[in-house]
Amino acid sequence: MGRRTRGRLFAALACLTLAAGIPAGSAAQADDAPRLGAHYDSGGDNIDFAVYSAAATRMDVYVYSKADGAAENVSYQLNEGDDVFSATVSVADLAEHGVTGTVYYGYRAWGPNWTYDATWKPGSSAGFQSDVDADGNRFDPNKLLLDPYAREVSHDPLRPGMTDKTIYASGPKYRDIDSGPQAPKGIVLPDADGDTGTAPTGALAADVIYEVNVRGFTKSDPSVPADERGTFAGAATKAGYLADLGVSAVELLPVQDGPNDGNDIDPNGASGDNYWNYATLNYFSPDRRYAADRSPGGPTKEFQAMVKAFHARGIKVLMDVVYNHSGEGYAWDTSDKNTYNLESFRGLDNPTYYSLTADRQGSYDNTGVGGNLNTRNPATRDLIVDSLTYWRQSLGVDGFRHDLAPILGNTCQHGCFKYSKDDPDTALAAITKALPPRPAAGGDGTDWIAEPWALGDGTYQVGNFPSGWAEWNDKYRDTLRADQNKLGTTAVTPGQLATRFTGSSDLYGGRSPGASVNFMVAHDGFTLHDLYACDDKNNGQSWPYGPSDGGSDNNNSWDQGGDAAAQRQAARNGMAFLATSAGTPMMTGGDETLRGMRCNNNPYNVDSSANWLSWSPDPDQSTFDTYTSRLLAFRHAHPALRPTGFYTGKDEDEDGLDDLDWFTPRATTPDDAYFDDADNHALAWRLDGSELGDDAAGLYIGYNGWSGDVDFTLPDPGAGKQWYRVTDTASWAEGPDQVAKPGAEAAIGGQGTSYTVHGRSMVLMLAK
Repeated sequence: MGRRTRGRLFAALACLTLAAGIPAGSAAQADDAPRLGAHYDSGGDNIDFAVYSAAATRMDVYVYSKADGAAENVSYQLNEGDDVFSATVSVADLAEHGVTGTVYYGYRAWGPNWTYDATWKPGSSAGFQSDVDADGNRFDPNKLLLDPYAREVSHDPLRPGMTDKTIYASGPKYRDIDSGPQAPKGIVLPDADGDTGTAPTGALAADVIYEVNVRGFTKSDPSVPADERGTFAGAATKAGYLADLGVSAVELLPVQDGPNDGNDIDPNGASGDNYWNYATLNYFSPDRRYAADRSPGGPTKEFQAMVKAFHARGIKVLMDVVYNHSGEGYAWDTSDKNTYNLESFRGLDNPTYYSLTADRQGSYDNTGVGGNLNTRNPATRDLIVDSLTYWRQSLGVDGFRHDLAPILGNTCQHGCFKYSKDDPDTALAAITKALPPRPAAGGDGTDWIAEPWALGDGTYQVGNFPSGWAEWNDKYRDTLRADQNKLGTTAVTPGQLATRFTGSSDLYGGRSPGASVNFMVAHDGFTLHDLYACDDKNNGQSWPYGPSDGGSDNNNSWDQGGDAAAQRQAARNGMAFLATSAGTPMMTGGDETLRGMRCNNNPYNVDSSANWLSWSPDPDQSTFDTYTSRLLAFRHAHPALRPTGFYTGKDEDEDGLDDLDWFTPRATTPDDAYFDDADNHALAWRLDGSELGDDAAGLYIGYNGWSGDVDFTLPDPGAGKQWYRVTDTASWAEGPDQVAKPGAEAAIGGQGTSYTVHGRSMVLMLAK
């Protein structure tokens, strides 16, 4: 996480053509209801505006020729029809009012707590009743509101030259301040053309996911044109690099519009508080910060071009999305129920878009990152599904990772939280129905990944998401970290290791191994390097590595006694775990070159060169890069390591080998007592490739979690075969050929051969 009914709700709508003074037409049926948002008609002659509000009593659209610093050119009252306010405005009429070219717009809304008064004008209190009423409504017509369905957004609420946050606030001090000239506006754009190339359709279990921040990805890369560094265009240039590395799915930290235009290098850390971008202001708009072309329409086109570039190299594009809270914020002061920001959702329909406390006077928050979105409300469910559908179908995104995803399964609206994976009226169910998951074996569909926890009671739901969903598996992370770094202090049994290495059937047995997204590190924690180089977090250090607040205190990390070679060895083990485990492996950007943050495990606010990927690796980092790419190539070459179903342990072809056999170091079959004994720190297993659609006769993996050397006796490699070493993670083997190229593997021997696996090391062998 970061710091951190598909049937339309509309019934009959009156279609109002304001520009030519034509009276409202006859009521349209639900199937004829306009799309929410602002859209040109097929001829480009008119713009249809439509916005949802269940409680508003009046809605006006204000249209501007300039995005910033000017009053509106013209405004129109929208016609209400069953909770949707709409109007059709002609382009010709807008031109008569000085609006030509780009059309910027926003809404002003009235409701029960602020009724319409004909004497009202921007900056007045006419019609005011209360900042919040008993139902939780917070209407204030002095605040220009961003359309939740806007396709792009003009600018940030706060930015260089406009840092007065009070203009967006309600409450007795600020309610009469007009935000119109300064507020972000929606931009009316033609529909996206959907040209994003041929999308990959492989199974998620066959993918290697690379999690990365778009800005940090190329901001320091000298091979990228200077004006494209840190942008979608810059990311597109790295498609070949990722393909060569072995990545088949790039997962972008949030790229939906957030408040971060001015988020550049700041030695004081003052403006870097949204580097990760987990504070979404609009769910349809590609964030301008990530666009080299920030002109209207530029971010959308550039995003599509990036997707097309990744698709051309067979790489899926996954998006990290945040539908649990928004960037609109929550109470300025918990003791003050009146003062909240009104920038979009809250000013349009607070009880619809946000979960409120039982008395409707405050934000309900059980995530720790802001007031929960009211995902149980049908209109909010529609917003979530509609925006995901737009990114999927128009912008080419192949799948989504949901931040704090249990909020999607909430079954109550206000004052409570109760998760259900089966309730048909949750946002979780609506998402799954609208965009069916990709089958476990691959094919058409959408890849769905949940971060299956939040911070509040009832939000830890690992293993409890619907069929078709994958999940970040923290039990995989914690079990393997503890075994590596907490020897003698945390009990980890061979049985626990076996379960995690084989896809966590205890959690995902009703699904597939691919449902387990295996990771050793993620963006919100230590890097792979720091996991093995840091005993504790150090988030208070000075720029450019901090300061940052928050971050977990329970990292299962260890600095390996300060030995740099041992740290690299431990990192090789971590990467080898990912490459040889059943499930979907995920690495973070820079893991391949051992990027470090000097023990800052929560650098959400550090937009600095230290937090951007480095493209000038030292020799040890280059060696690790080669190690990673060859290891991932081996995984891709061997389906036995990436099964779409769980290993059965059965000999399907009666050739004398099972698809999976476990061994002790002595090549005996471990019994329950061995598996359950935390004093045993060594385990081996053999995969029969012929049973698993793999040309390899067999694969053997031996893991020694003990601090000293252990001699492993090799099992039967199959008739007429012997074992060849692909890699040994021990320090003695470190070098550019630590993972052998195909055909260059070292011959070790046949059944009964003894092989020494050094302390805290892993060996991978191939039978041939």
